[in-house]
Amino acid sequence: MVESVESVELINAEEILNSLQDDLLVTTGDGIIIRATKMTSTIYNVPYEHLIGKSVYELEAKGVFLPAITPLVLKKKAKVTIVQSTNAGKKLLVTGIPVRNENGEIQRVVSYSHDVTELLTMKGYLSKMEEEMIRVREEESFRKEEKQIAEGLIAEDKKMKMTLQIAKQVSEVDVNVLLLGESGVGKTLIAKYIHDSSPRKKQPFIEVNCGAIPQSLFEAEFFGYEAGSFTGANRHGKIGLAELAEGGTLFLDEVGELTLENQVKLLKFIQEKRFYRVGGTKQKQVDFRLLAATNQDLQDLVSKKQFREDLYFRLNVVPISVPSLKERRGDLVPLIYYFLTYFCEKYNRVRELDDAVMEHLINQEWKGNVRELMNLIERLVVTIPSELISIDNLPESYRIDQTEGIRLNIENQTLKEILEGIEMRIFQQAKDKYQTTTKVAQKLGISQPTAVRKLKKYQLNK
Repeated sequence: MVESVESVELINAEEILNSLQDDLLVTTGDGIIIRATKMTSTIYNVPYEHLIGKSVYELEAKGVFLPAITPLVLKKKAKVTIVQSTNAGKKLLVTGIPVRNENGEIQRVVSYSHDVTELLTMKGYLSKMEEEMIRVREEESFRKEEKQIAEGLIAEDKKMKMTLQIAKQVSEVDVNVLLLGESGVGKTLIAKYIHDSSPRKKQPFIEVNCGAIPQSLFEAEFFGYEAGSFTGANRHGKIGLAELAEGGTLFLDEVGELTLENQVKLLKFIQEKRFYRVGGTKQKQVDFRLLAATNQDLQDLVSKKQFREDLYFRLNVVPISVPSLKERRGDLVPLIYYFLTYFCEKYNRVRELDDAVMEHLINQEWKGNVRELMNLIERLVVTIPSELISIDNLPESYRIDQTEGIRLNIENQTLKEILEGIEMRIFQQAKDKYQTTTKVAQKLGISQPTAVRKLKKYQLNK
């Protein structure tokens, strides 16, 4: 009678298991399968009769599922939940539970699973979408951070017209362009003009100022980094400037400022258009059009072993020289009126320049080129209270004719006083233009301590 009850209980247990529409699997402490539902057979794509009596270790070795849950439960001696892959390409969320005997020893391991293939696929899709949204947001922030005065690209002068004509021509194809010219001539505007005239105009234009980014951080800023890559990094990681340029134009300004080490990394990236984020293991690919600019003589830097020759030739496929303001005098008056109108509208002011001011501005050297002119006009618009800007309203460095000043004071000053006066004006102009003592020293061909001492002497260090 007892035996018949047990056999009935076994039959009922099998019926109960097979009535379940979910995966349920029971193994011994040695990993031998002793119970399973029909759904288990379907999920693992193995005939039911081939499951019973099989070792989970053997099935794992054959790739039926990976990893097996039973060994993990036996090792941890507790409930375990993992994501398991099947030979059919499914992803299962599997939970294993230990069943103990009266001595507390694990006698059975019961496991059940849920198919989460679609959920994980959706999670991966959402993750990519989130990353793309971050890329777009950061790209937009770059555009808003410093809006370029693109309309200020005045070209009445013959030389500037020729420059824009070449820029327009090369914009139609994805050829690398190297923009050459003095600081402040408008190389960034030309680069933006090429982008806006190209088939990529609806895609991002990402400017990378190679001189402004600390060279030790260039790789992290340019390629981005994964979470926890280094101390002080954003805990969520960061998308790099190169990745933001996907589909658009990558503009490398002041490319001559890069160290040789960063030049190597940049060369490899330009050649392959593939990269790894700092701390990352997944290679990323980006589609972009490359533009570069410099105010330095790269050929001279190559000869001095300060710039890689292979990178130079990679960048210098089509060189475009942007003329200085003194070479395009025909644009000077239109630029003055353009900037005057622009800043009057921007600051809601009404300002005019009298004839003497116009004549004085036209005769200036403009060593800082268009940027210097733009900054001066903005300064006059916001600081002069009267509507008419006169010669007396110009900053002293723009009003003084230095040669005439020497002649007028030669009777009342010693040679030392005259030379000190000239030196003070030189350092005043250098400080106004280059801001830092390092740049002032570099441009005047002196040491930084000397520059600091001179600026302090003339009280220009504030």
